[in-house]
Amino acid sequence: MSKAYIFPGQGSQFPGMGKALYERSGEARALMDRADDLLGFPITDIMFGESAEDLKATRVTQPAIFIHSVVLALCSGLETPAMVAGHSLGEFSALAAAGAMDFEDALRLVAIRAEAMQKCCETVPGTMAAIIKLPTETIEEICAACSGIVIPANYNSDGQVVISGEKEAVDEACAKMKEAGAKRALPLPVSGAFHSPLMEPARLELAQAIDKTPFRAPACPVYQNVTALPSTDPAVIKENLLRQLTAPVRWTQTVENMVADGADYFLEIGPGTVLQGLVRRIAPESITEGLSE
Repeated sequence: MSKAYIFPGQGSQFPGMGKALYERSGEARALMDRADDLLGFPITDIMFGESAEDLKATRVTQPAIFIHSVVLALCSGLETPAMVAGHSLGEFSALAAAGAMDFEDALRLVAIRAEAMQKCCETVPGTMAAIIKLPTETIEEICAACSGIVIPANYNSDGQVVISGEKEAVDEACAKMKEAGAKRALPLPVSGAFHSPLMEPARLELAQAIDKTPFRAPACPVYQNVTALPSTDPAVIKENLLRQLTAPVRWTQTVENMVADGADYFLEIGPGTVLQGLVRRIAPESITEGLSE
């Protein structure tokens, strides 16, 4: 069996996340306490609390998911997998879990990324929408023909692509998608146009931090969002990680490539079950499980 570990992105958080792990593992407790110190606020209080609303802010959500995912990966006695990947934010978790970055360095980058993206959402308004049951080529053609900025942002599975961009352009695209036969064109409750050119200010801010952060070759190949291909070269990893902010997440292609390279068992590490559902649609013949507490 060839194992692939996958790490979730924003939206998978839940109240109480990581609390059981903190209580059962001294190693996990030390890492989470260090995360509180590094971030300068008690993020574990928010993670362990009962309020879903408190977890929603991007500046909290992204570090919280990263902490939960990576601490779980590092403290659960898992063997080194054949390959790893993460969805959007989850790519940072995958890199840290595979040893390409130290936990603290990766958390700093995630915090900077989250703050920059939240700032971008407030100053450069945008939105996203999920397009259900429409051929990918049709979605791409409609986006290209719309006035304003709108692009495919998340290729989640054959039946689900998320588009992102200026609100007027996304609204125009949604109307055209429905006319073209989409089962649904569902606006998402987000405050920004993630993985689109509107995130360029955040990309510029993150670039300086990534440039100063030491990276090393991971223990196994990391399949990166922007190419859907495996990387082990720290320079390539850095470049692709930065491009990710303004480019699409090619999750469908990533899973397909992992399967083509031998993966037949996928373990989602971290909060939620979103990636398990996507993998089952993309590669129904594979074994798919989750590790979350």
